[in-house]
Amino acid sequence: MSIKLADDCFFHDKDRLPHCEALAILKSRVRPVVNTEDVPLNKAASRYLATPVVAPRPIPAHDNSAVDGYAFSHAAYDRRSGARLKVVGEAAAGHPLPTLPPANGVVRIFTGAVMPSGFDTVAMQEDVPVDTMGEERWALIPPGLKKGANRRLAGEDSKPGAVLVEEGTRLRPQDVASAAACGLDRLRCYVPLKVALLSTGDEILRPGAEFVPGKVFDANVPMLEGLVETAGAQPIDLGVLPDKAELVREALRDAASRYNVLVVSGGASQGAEDHVVRAIDALGKRHLWQIAIKPGRPMSFGQIGQCVVLGLPGNPVAVFVCFLLYVRPVLASLAGGAWPEPARYPLPAAFAQTKKPGRREFWRAKLTQRDGRLSVAKFARDGSGLISSLREADGLVEVAEDVSEVREGDLVDFIPFTEFGLQPS
Repeated sequence: MSIKLADDCFFHDKDRLPHCEALAILKSRVRPVVNTEDVPLNKAASRYLATPVVAPRPIPAHDNSAVDGYAFSHAAYDRRSGARLKVVGEAAAGHPLPTLPPANGVVRIFTGAVMPSGFDTVAMQEDVPVDTMGEERWALIPPGLKKGANRRLAGEDSKPGAVLVEEGTRLRPQDVASAAACGLDRLRCYVPLKVALLSTGDEILRPGAEFVPGKVFDANVPMLEGLVETAGAQPIDLGVLPDKAELVREALRDAASRYNVLVVSGGASQGAEDHVVRAIDALGKRHLWQIAIKPGRPMSFGQIGQCVVLGLPGNPVAVFVCFLLYVRPVLASLAGGAWPEPARYPLPAAFAQTKKPGRREFWRAKLTQRDGRLSVAKFARDGSGLISSLREADGLVEVAEDVSEVREGDLVDFIPFTEFGLQPS
């Protein structure tokens, strides 16, 4: 049975929302819309976890040696002068000493082996000369060792009952390792979210088609496919729609009946040929539209039945920025993940720039070194169609609504693209 999405998922009562209010509404209302399934451990990386991983026992389960060497009881040792102790056995990883050793003996031990009962300290093998007298071997333990040296304690990594990986985590290889250390071979994960992608516009050509003067190749869907995958969802390319109202409406109706989420680029304004917003109004509910940001003001959020519909602008830079700021966290939440909060790093501006107050702006920027200090330089041009600016940028400078000028040397909030799951340039 599918999980239902509330009809008021994106409800608001303002014409143009400030950035933070739009995020707050989305964050408070979206929830997972996909079911769960058991996933083999070797297929779990990058999936969203539906049930937390809890340590069933101490990890590690036993005190063990951190080095190859000689284990002994610190009570039988003189820290000032060392000790000469008889070798009474050997313990290897996976093969603990089968008998209780004498308290004044020493056991040859290897990394990861269980510490013999009553022994609490290990001398590294390279520091321990060994004398052989007939069939007996004597280890010369050097002075200066603290009690517990080179010993790893049971539960040192995790205590029993500790939550190792929280529900909603997008599983990384190290998270999978924690599950494996608990002995789990399967994890309960959310089924991948399916995200349909559409471009609109009579001017749009599919890559690979013959170029026609007056038209442009669709850069948005190929870019969105990669961005959707970084959010842990599955993109489905539904092609390009012409600027015909009835075709846009029928395509949205069909996609909404088959997919969890529909992301449409283009047609997001209210021009004569902008049919996406009208189609959402006719088929479902449009809940957010017009956000006080640049780039990306005419972005829309709504739903058709149980399908979330996100309408993006047509220019690639606005599509890219709006996806990172709004679409990515919405997809993560709908897919069962925790709402991702990108970190902002205060860095000095290596530029000067004025802006219109009353809206939040996101400037493409590149990290640079100036006088031995890390700073951030703004891309020289602001055009929303400049894909080159996305290639050259390392992240975004976020400038709040009340700021009208940034002067060189001012601290600005820099969000690296790595905060959105993108590889560095």
